[in-house]
Amino acid sequence: MENETIESNVFDVPDNGPFYHGTRANLQVGELLTPGFNSNYHPEVVMNHIYFTALPNGAGLAAALAKGDGHERVYIVELTDSFENDPNVTDKKFPGNPTRSYRSQAPLKIVGEVTDWVRITPEELQVWREKLAKLRADSNAKIIN
Repeated sequence: MENETIESNVFDVPDNGPFYHGTRANLQVGELLTPGFNSNYHPEVVMNHIYFTALPNGAGLAAALAKGDGHERVYIVELTDSFENDPNVTDKKFPGNPTRSYRSQAPLKIVGEVTDWVRITPEELQVWREKLAKLRADSNAKIIN
C-alpha cells in the first residue's frame, strides 16, 4: 500500500502522492478524516480543511506536534475530491511547495499506516513547540492590538 499512488487525471491534481496524514488518533483503514475539528496549532480555530503531505516525515512531524497522548501515527490517505497547496506553508514560507503540503475540504480515506518514518528527537520537538508558541503569541498580540 505504501507505493500506491493516485492517478493525476482523477482530480487534475498537482501531485500524484502517495499522501500522508500525521496524528495521534488511533484510526482504522477505511475511516475518513474530515475537517471541522480544532487546530493542533491554534486550538481556538476550527479547521475548514484537512491537511496532508506527500512526505511521510512531514506527516510524522505533524503527528509529533499533534494534541493528545496517543502514539504518533502516520496514515496513508486517499483523496475523495480535489485539493490545493497549503497556503499557510507554500505562500508564506516555502514558495513552490517543496514540503509538498496540501489541504482539502473533502474527506481523506485512510488506506494504510506507515511505521518507518524518521522521528524527530525530543530536542527538535521542543524547538518546534517553542516556535509554535511564539507564533501563537504573535498572532494573539496582533488580535489584541
